[in-house]
Amino acid sequence: MDPIAHTLTGAAFAAAGLKRATPLATAALVIGANLPDVDVVMNFAGEYAALAHRRGWTHGVLALVVLPLVLAGSLLAYDRAVRRRRGLAPVRAGPLLALSALAVVTHPFLDWLNNYGLRWLMPFDGRWFYGDALFIIDPWVWLGLGGVMCLAHSRSIGWIVAWAAFAALGTALMLTTPEVPTLARALWIAGVVAVAALRSSGITVQTKPRAIEHAARAALVLLAVYSGGAALANLPAKEIVRTTLEASGVDSIEAIMIGPKPADPFAADVVIETPHAYYVGNWHWLATPKFVPTLEPIPRGEGPIVDAASRTLEARRYLSWSRFPFFEVEAHGDGYLVRIRDMRYRDREGRVGGLVVRLDSELRPVGPPSPSRASH
Repeated sequence: MDPIAHTLTGAAFAAAGLKRATPLATAALVIGANLPDVDVVMNFAGEYAALAHRRGWTHGVLALVVLPLVLAGSLLAYDRAVRRRRGLAPVRAGPLLALSALAVVTHPFLDWLNNYGLRWLMPFDGRWFYGDALFIIDPWVWLGLGGVMCLAHSRSIGWIVAWAAFAALGTALMLTTPEVPTLARALWIAGVVAVAALRSSGITVQTKPRAIEHAARAALVLLAVYSGGAALANLPAKEIVRTTLEASGVDSIEAIMIGPKPADPFAADVVIETPHAYYVGNWHWLATPKFVPTLEPIPRGEGPIVDAASRTLEARRYLSWSRFPFFEVEAHGDGYLVRIRDMRYRDREGRVGGLVVRLDSELRPVGPPSPSRASH
């Protein structure tokens, strides 16, 4: 998920009552909820190096042990060096470590929910795992957790301005993203207005502390039900997709993705992998039929030209991240252009949209690969 969702999750756990466990509890929960994303530093190593290393070591099982210790140790050092000199109550090490562990665990769980995926077993196993449950930016997570946090933290003018900016950002995304349905836009605006009305009525953590605490707990439970339900719904959906395609003559299905769409929990993009081609389609829980496939195969791409392009450094990095890679070969002068893309993001540009490898007539790389331009 995006950093805003991670931050709101940590803050919601604090508001739900865990902030009382020990001094610096809120800091542990908010920082820990974002800490695995320390691997963002790999962006400085290049676009495709970042793809190859993101959501790996810092999101895997070893990190779930190490990062809480690092975080709790750092906060304890801060407590001794700064807080105690001010005469403040000391931090309780045990609860601080437990909260740090809880916060860190929330991060890979939320990341697993989308179709970008993560590598749970790193550094022992580099396999990717995908929940295919929520879009990578989910406005309903923002609205549910953000609404409660607005009531919990909006006492000062600065906080009110910050929450207004957040609401404006979310509204702009909802209104300008073409895939967002009209009903979702209306529900978002109604939700923002409702939160603003509650805040204007005087409901804050100062006036209704217990109510805010209960609301934070309810928001976290709803997040668990919403995301868990979306993940479980993929099981019967995949079976329907498989049955539909097999009835149409498509067999040897190796994998199916029911990829969520922005702001619409009922709709999804479908990708089906077979040994030599992909098929795509649209899914909607409220439609009849629920799955509408496009039965024209999209070749995965094979042969010596593809093999040569795959051996370049940036291609290897991209392919280590890619879930459904496919190759498009084009004769170009005395050589070839090989576009390497992923079916999940076939309409995207930039690094997730793929790259272009240039080969000469002897299948040797010519110059560095460049980001692929999506074809429409």
